[in-house]
Amino acid sequence: MSTTQYDVIIVGGGIVGLGIGVALLKADSRLRVVVLESGHELAMHGSGRNSGVLHAGFYYSPDSLKAKLTARGNEMLRQLCSDEDIRIREVGKVVVTTKDDELPRLHNLAERALANGVDVHLVDEVELKKLEPFAWTMEAAIWSPRTAVANPSDVTGAVAKVFLRLGGELKLNSKVGRITDRGVVLAGSSQEISGRHVVNAAGLYADQLAHAVGAGTDYEILPFKGIYLYGNETAPALQRHVYPVPDPRNPFLGVHLTVTVDGKSKVGPTAIPALSRLNYSKFGGIKPNELWSVLTTLPKFLFSDHHDGVGLIRSEVPKYIRSVLVNQAKALVPTVNPSQYDSWGKTGIRAQLFNLREKHLEMDFVVETLGNHTHVLNAVSPAWTSSLSFGEYVAKSVLHNLQS
Repeated sequence: MSTTQYDVIIVGGGIVGLGIGVALLKADSRLRVVVLESGHELAMHGSGRNSGVLHAGFYYSPDSLKAKLTARGNEMLRQLCSDEDIRIREVGKVVVTTKDDELPRLHNLAERALANGVDVHLVDEVELKKLEPFAWTMEAAIWSPRTAVANPSDVTGAVAKVFLRLGGELKLNSKVGRITDRGVVLAGSSQEISGRHVVNAAGLYADQLAHAVGAGTDYEILPFKGIYLYGNETAPALQRHVYPVPDPRNPFLGVHLTVTVDGKSKVGPTAIPALSRLNYSKFGGIKPNELWSVLTTLPKFLFSDHHDGVGLIRSEVPKYIRSVLVNQAKALVPTVNPSQYDSWGKTGIRAQLFNLREKHLEMDFVVETLGNHTHVLNAVSPAWTSSLSFGEYVAKSVLHNLQS
């Protein structure tokens, strides 16, 4: 049994959990806060396997948490990187159109940016060529100067350093088996860590921990696998991220080209349903109970009226073939070809929440509080960008709970 009584136990040492810890300690330095991370090091999962793009915040509905938190999160993460000497590459982003019917959606995106207070500019084909000579568009494009890129693992490590410097505790190799009214019990043991409030920020397993205490019962994680292809020395020397206009029926941004922090480019990602929550290789990491969960939840997504699930699968599965994935990017940058992108990057798994009752993917952040537990159920992109502002949002609720 643990002899330490914590004020707050945070389950999950990803950038979201660490961001919540930073916000709590900045609000009240007297708090005893511990972050429990199941891995032997930080950023082994989503926090280290994402694109590293600092999003500006113009994709999201103005009344959403994502819209409220992303622009501020972008600025907060920039400041932290500056303070901690973490490199950010200021590349910006262009969103281009490939078909006539995308033009109204592009203009809607620009209007949404205005509503969200995000700095973007509509540019024509001539202006686009000045910003990114390799990109192509039909009539118009969006220029987002506040989109950037950093190394996601380095940034996560910097947030951890700030958390520790503020007085927080971080325990690696500490997988939580269950949450109790008194704290948490570590997996595979009877060791209990006591705390007044538990924040469940366990990412891919947040729903399972929540279900065990009666929270989040309307939801199930439906994991999607994201893979990038990295360019070699013959790939176009892109100056900007180049994105398509997204399909509003699905929460994915489509195949795009991004510049890495070291100036290379990559194509991707895929959005292929994963067979398990840690299914990083083709058939690796598959657990029978998780496979069953995917097989029972996936059909509800595929045939939902809210999404073009069948179309998504039809377009995504072929992307396992390198030439198919790269050739999809030709609509954005016509000079790319498969010979230029020959190195598969680290696979990521998106912990996408599915609403079982309403049969749709949750497009916004989802947080539930039940008693002395707070459950971060949906913290998908742009949660990495929004980690510090999202941390403030969750911390405010936790502090209110502690004081009541």
